[in-house]
Amino acid sequence: MTAAHSDSHEPAKVHEAAHVDDVPHFSLKHYGIGFGLSVVLTAIPFWLVMSGVLGDKVITALIIAVFAAAQVGVHMIFFLHLNTKSQGGWNFLALVFTIIVVGTVLFGSLWVMYHLNTNMMPGMPGMHEQP
Repeated sequence: MTAAHSDSHEPAKVHEAAHVDDVPHFSLKHYGIGFGLSVVLTAIPFWLVMSGVLGDKVITALIIAVFAAAQVGVHMIFFLHLNTKSQGGWNFLALVFTIIVVGTVLFGSLWVMYHLNTNMMPGMPGMHEQP
């Protein structure tokens, strides 16, 4: 009876130890910091657009893109609890792979569209008009 009793508690101890090391515990303060950063990272681009303080739309758009990337990082760290330790690092590796694929598709698409626009304009030199 004592052997069965000790065996029944052993898996619980192993599971509990794995749970403590694998999953970080977050507090209300941690969520509050994430929320505060999210509000600031949303309010600043909103103010930039509504006030027109920079004057140049391209620079404003680039700054908004930087704030958007920071916003994504804040959400993944503070709300999705993504770090290099969760799930043995596989979640972080999946994130890196996703960033690489999205970056390749985004910049590849922009590159192709730019070159199509440049090379396929009507009246290009070398283009022959059909009678």
